[in-house]
Amino acid sequence: MQRLEQIYRYIFLFNKFLFSVRSFFLWAGLQFFLLPLHAQDSLQIQDTPQQIKVNSIYIIGNEKTEREIILRELNFVTNYYYDWVTFLGILKSDQQKIFNLRLFNEVEITPLRTGPEEVEVLIAVKERWYILPSVIFELADRNFAEWWTNQERDWSRVNYGIKINHTNVGGRNEKFRFSGQLGFTKGLELIYSKPYIDRKQKHGLSFQLNYRDQKTIPIASKNNRQLFYTSEFEEVLRKNFVTALRYTFRRTFYNFHLLTLGHITTWVSPKVLEQNPNYFLQPGNRLSFSFFQYSFLHDKRDNIAYATKGELLQLTATKYGLISRKKLDELEINITANKYIALGKRAHFASGLTAGWFLSPSQPYTLVRGIGYSPNFIRGYELNVIEGQQLVVQKNSLRFQVINTSFDLSKAINNDQFNTLPLSIYLSGNFDHGVVRDRNRIPENLALTNQYLFGFGAGIDIVTGYDAVFRLEYSINKQGFGNFFFNFKAPF
Repeated sequence: MQRLEQIYRYIFLFNKFLFSVRSFFLWAGLQFFLLPLHAQDSLQIQDTPQQIKVNSIYIIGNEKTEREIILRELNFVTNYYYDWVTFLGILKSDQQKIFNLRLFNEVEITPLRTGPEEVEVLIAVKERWYILPSVIFELADRNFAEWWTNQERDWSRVNYGIKINHTNVGGRNEKFRFSGQLGFTKGLELIYSKPYIDRKQKHGLSFQLNYRDQKTIPIASKNNRQLFYTSEFEEVLRKNFVTALRYTFRRTFYNFHLLTLGHITTWVSPKVLEQNPNYFLQPGNRLSFSFFQYSFLHDKRDNIAYATKGELLQLTATKYGLISRKKLDELEINITANKYIALGKRAHFASGLTAGWFLSPSQPYTLVRGIGYSPNFIRGYELNVIEGQQLVVQKNSLRFQVINTSFDLSKAINNDQFNTLPLSIYLSGNFDHGVVRDRNRIPENLALTNQYLFGFGAGIDIVTGYDAVFRLEYSINKQGFGNFFFNFKAPF
């Protein structure tokens, strides 16, 4: 099998050089012997079989990635008969699953006819560059509009440092990230995740360690805007330390169960409590507690970075305060439900629902949620935070793809991981609405809490390589305020 994979590899590279297209990469070397049928096009021929059996599976292009990581995503096996039309649908779904591993820039699965009812399956992948040292240069605020307008483009509110991401440690889809950060928020972060710790590839573990300290922090909200406090002596006002261990169980291709056990310790300067005595809702300037979280995830999106069809469902329950409940005894429940519907080849409709509940009427300010805090937002209210204990937000986008192309940069960049730049541009029409319930009915925030809110507008979404998404939108909210907003990821 290794010998055949090497032959296929040479044929693949030769034809890619000649034609620079993906659809016919085996044409020159294989058309005299084998008849390729591209699953994604459901190509019809005169002798289309009723059923088919897979004899062998070959993988090329996986220089780093272990073969088993790719085979884990396949919903078919060898030496078993499948209905032909059903089989083509399976190949298309499996191609999407392999791409969503975020290990490859390109994935193509091709069935090769070797007999009346027999095929061999060739999986061709183009790997990403897995080790990405990068410079941290990012805004510390909730979004670009917050920094541009509310913070008056204050360059001191920028984080900078060094980040190292290894997205495929050992070739088994293990993730490792280390970052050292200075600037507005200083901190260290260490994350390691191993998706599979067993032979059947169902159980995984991950570990996270995070430290942050800040000299300027939000201490409350007023008129639905964050209030920040900075000491006149520019001393550290808050330190935060988080450790967490997560277990994952992938029962089926699209369903995950996640269990997280963690501990959070937050220290603030006594000066913070002078500004907001209810910052922790308890005496003292230190809050330390453990938490346990269960989450169910159903993810059947065609593209995790920017979905155009499929669905996402996530149900999460988090219990804060496990051993000592005197400091904190709280339960939070969150729901995310997104649906993406294709409307022809270029258009699609995306609809997303998020909801969250705290059982207690008040929370420490470090746990405060609401519209304006990721991932909950309504377009047109990017400048606001609307805080409360219960929220429901429903987002909608009708998108039309105006450009779908890729640029060959091989003459300038002699590296397969970077010499192709995909580019898709969408025009979008958007409408979001929702409500935040604040049981405390804080007078200075009643303008936007406990009432129905909505926002609408149009935008341009730019999707390119390595999961990069840029959005430029003009939105108008219920109060009639309209503005341009710029964001760096998909809305949902």
